[in-house]
Amino acid sequence: MASHIVGYPRMGPKRELKFALESFWDKKSSAEDLKKVSADLRASIWKQMTDAGIKYIPSNTFSYYDQVLDTTAMLGAVPDRYKWTGGEIEFDTYFSMARGNASVPAMEMTKWFDTNYHFIVPELGPNVKFSYASHKAVNEYKEAKALGVDTVPVLIGPVTYLLRSKPAKDVEKSFCLLSLLDMILPIYKEVIADLKGAGASWIQFDEPSLVLDLEPKQLEAFTKAYSALESTLSGLNVVIETYFSDVPAEAFKVLTSLKGVTGFGFDLVRGAKTLDLIKSGFPSGKYLFAGVVDGRNIWANDLAASEGTLKTLEGIVSKDKLVVSTSCSLLHTAVDLINETKLDAEIKSWLAFAAQKILEVNALAKALAGQKDEAFFSSNAAAQASRKSSPRVTNEAVQKAAAAVRGSDHRRATTVSARLDAQQKKLNLPILPTTTIGSFPQTVELRRVRREYKAKKISEADYVKAIEEEISKVVKLQEELDIDVLVHGEPERNDMVEYFGEQLSGFAFSANGWVQSYGSRCVKPPIIYGDVSRPNPMTVFWSSKAQSMTKRPMKGMLTGPVTILNWSFVRNDQPRFETCYQIALAIKNEVEDLEKAGVTVIQIDEAALREGLPLRKSEHKFYLEWAVHSFRITNCGVVDTTQIHTHMCYSNFNDIIHSIIDMDADVITIENSRSDEKLLSVFREGVKYGAGIGPGVYDIHSPRIPSTEEIADRVDKMLAVLDTKVLWINPDCGLKTRKYAEVNPALKAMVSAAKQIRTKLGAK
Repeated sequence: MASHIVGYPRMGPKRELKFALESFWDKKSSAEDLKKVSADLRASIWKQMTDAGIKYIPSNTFSYYDQVLDTTAMLGAVPDRYKWTGGEIEFDTYFSMARGNASVPAMEMTKWFDTNYHFIVPELGPNVKFSYASHKAVNEYKEAKALGVDTVPVLIGPVTYLLRSKPAKDVEKSFCLLSLLDMILPIYKEVIADLKGAGASWIQFDEPSLVLDLEPKQLEAFTKAYSALESTLSGLNVVIETYFSDVPAEAFKVLTSLKGVTGFGFDLVRGAKTLDLIKSGFPSGKYLFAGVVDGRNIWANDLAASEGTLKTLEGIVSKDKLVVSTSCSLLHTAVDLINETKLDAEIKSWLAFAAQKILEVNALAKALAGQKDEAFFSSNAAAQASRKSSPRVTNEAVQKAAAAVRGSDHRRATTVSARLDAQQKKLNLPILPTTTIGSFPQTVELRRVRREYKAKKISEADYVKAIEEEISKVVKLQEELDIDVLVHGEPERNDMVEYFGEQLSGFAFSANGWVQSYGSRCVKPPIIYGDVSRPNPMTVFWSSKAQSMTKRPMKGMLTGPVTILNWSFVRNDQPRFETCYQIALAIKNEVEDLEKAGVTVIQIDEAALREGLPLRKSEHKFYLEWAVHSFRITNCGVVDTTQIHTHMCYSNFNDIIHSIIDMDADVITIENSRSDEKLLSVFREGVKYGAGIGPGVYDIHSPRIPSTEEIADRVDKMLAVLDTKVLWINPDCGLKTRKYAEVNPALKAMVSAAKQIRTKLGAK
């Protein structure tokens, strides 16, 4: 019985890659320093898997930024604006595509399927001159081999790559990206030939697009692609990996009929129905990579249940062709539980991070080979039983309250237009009001203050004084810039989800449970292990303090229930919507306390609403109903003059615009600039949006500073499809990750552009 890992986290157990990247970007270290840290990380990961007994160990799952961007580099598909002149793609071009530079913006970034991982979207068209421009896959295979590890090189499959791309700016939106298949396959053939020449015996193609609702022509592309690659793949073992959901029956049929393919990988955690397809007809003599260990969550595997599943598969696939695997790459989970010294013993016993999941995979493989580690299985069974019976998990009052909310849709009593009129009389804002999304830069000093307070090295009085001073600085800066609706900058917050989770019951927190979100950006998702409630107010003290420092409206800043849910590791012992309703009721209490404290503008961020949309269309309606309902629960009790904002970022929202309207927020701010104003197309197509809306006017995930003219031009495009009465001017997202040297001139340009347009409109 063999074991396999689809992919592994690349940041390192203590975020070593993050710090190496940021040091390099800040010109504090060299490219060689960055390469050395990266090589050490790769070597330690390969050794870890070898020591654990994993047979099929992946390579080329490491990345300096993103695996899709790596594929773009491999194919030489660099947009013209980066002035790449050919040859091997080096760091300057690679990081310019990812982050932009002083003269050109970055490429679009969006979510990888339904995860919180962001990828860099390829920009393609008929005039792209593809070339083999990055030998990373081959180099990393050779690097592992030199260390004595024979790996399985991993490539994003050609069809998934094209289906995750977008037409370049100068190309018709109707351009068929799959028409480029014949142009990229020669590059794939060169890479495959090089891998064969280097001694590879297996190769893995990730084709997660096969779990989507694909059209016949899209399915035909898989047959075409792998038929074209068949002769090049001859002599290699080939596994095609699918993950994140069930594979539809028609796609399963196409997949298992592909030529030149040795094995197929399936997510049997999120794609449990795929098991029925396997039972009904799996091709004889092929390998089945059974993804029974969850790559998306941090709960210890129920080894007994997984062993049962694998034994069922043994009746379908011969023992030598059944491979125990993870459901997807472990990129989406935390790295190593061994670094968690503060989690209490009971909760820790319920968990498995990536390093522990490797051990689970191998333990299952050994059990099926007749070498079952009884002590390991017994310890796992005890942990499963402990979690089911623990009194900390269930709160009957919370369960009853959440069950009761299903009886109403929790809409506010008046229409949004009536509310906006009442709010305008109270707030007296100019047309095209300016605001920011919430956070301001988190300086080294600020992080030190929080860290020292948490470690009890400074008193509460000293901590409060330091945070007050930071808020005062941010308020003063916004007033000097003449921003209309202010924020307090969130200096007291570590993360927009973790901060709230720390004050809610039913949550636990890791010390080093970091997960890559994009580039060097990592998040530390809270762990929802039990029923959720709010023991005390969470933000009222700081929001009230900030409002007292200015006569301008000050936004109370909250994270919405759907985002808290989607950006946490969520309990898997009850439906997600039940947990979401519990969180919604807790946020509702906070909203009403903020209103009582005199905060008249409250932003409830739902950045992750679109991200949680199931991959299969048949499941969309149910998800959107409970997700939108959860948001409405949070603010259904406020008076008309309290203005409710929400924010969403980095996803394709056009297909759920009617659900966004149904959220019934007074103002929505939404990412727009990095995706080339894609959002505006939905309004050009006739969708009427009567609430306030702020499509972002500049990209905060790039260090690039926009000019006043550039922002004004963007606002003009917005006014072509949106009424001046509803348009707000704001950045794409929060400013937490930027430096003040970037933030100050960018916001100055934003306000200047707003005033320029107001003057122009006044003249008309």
